[in-house]
Amino acid sequence: MKIIITGGLGFQGGHLAEAFVSRGHQVTLFNTCSDLLKPTIELLKDKTTIIFGSVTDPVAVAKAIRDHDVVFHLAASVNVDESLKNPRLFIDTNVLGTHHVIEAVREYGIRMIHASTCEVYGDGHQLAPGALLGESSELIPNSPYAASKAASDRWCIAYHKSFGVDVTVVRPFNIFGERQKSGTFGALIPIFVRKAMSGQPLLIFGDGSATRDYLHVSDLVRAYELVLDNPGTLSGKAINFASGVNTAVKDIAEHIAQAFGVPIEHGPPRPGEVQRFPADISLAKGLGFEPRVPIFEGIDRYIRWAKQQPKTGQ
Repeated sequence: MKIIITGGLGFQGGHLAEAFVSRGHQVTLFNTCSDLLKPTIELLKDKTTIIFGSVTDPVAVAKAIRDHDVVFHLAASVNVDESLKNPRLFIDTNVLGTHHVIEAVREYGIRMIHASTCEVYGDGHQLAPGALLGESSELIPNSPYAASKAASDRWCIAYHKSFGVDVTVVRPFNIFGERQKSGTFGALIPIFVRKAMSGQPLLIFGDGSATRDYLHVSDLVRAYELVLDNPGTLSGKAINFASGVNTAVKDIAEHIAQAFGVPIEHGPPRPGEVQRFPADISLAKGLGFEPRVPIFEGIDRYIRWAKQQPKTGQ
């Protein structure tokens, strides 16, 4: 099968590309060019076709996508903090970029698998006690990032209903694992590990009671493979992928702090912060999905990987 992954040189895209290559698929990666991507480029350049371009360019998108069987649309601006500083970037990349991709998909009659996010649901504390965030839960995004992803999420479903586009919306919860970004606008676990490795205290915004459902990237790759292998079942639908286990931010910080012997500090809560994401993954389990990597085992894997990297932890 000929598969193209937008954002294919990113954290999730790189892992997904490796998995698809190992399964014998022909894989094309569409990504903007950056010096930070050099390690992933070296890893994948002889195994895949790499096209440099941006989803904000409809002509480049259409040229890259044609002649493929499936598009995995992972390209996005993804950081909540960055979206507070530059909201327009998230409209251009996440909303208009998704429009360009699905327009090309519509034109060429290709299947599309769109990477959304749990952030589209907003704050899980609005749920009744014990209730979970299922695929039919209301979308109440808290940040410009979340709003841009909710818009693109619904845009994809609207294209299925209006034009019959074969698209599935995947809503991963908090993904983590080896090769995840730890620098500016990076993710929580990599940032904590990088700071701890350099002997710095770990900063928690608020009291740390906010919980997240963390899914290891290897489990997410298997989730995407399940979606790929179930085309008719999931066309025009959204599906959650998560571990089904919620972990407090303070517990993650304490685990990493203890591993390196560093202190923990607290700062004021951040605007747009969500308190909890209790995931309903019954639909995913119905496809045979079972997460395999528990949160703290995954963190320890990341720590072992990070210790083998340059001092920046990237």
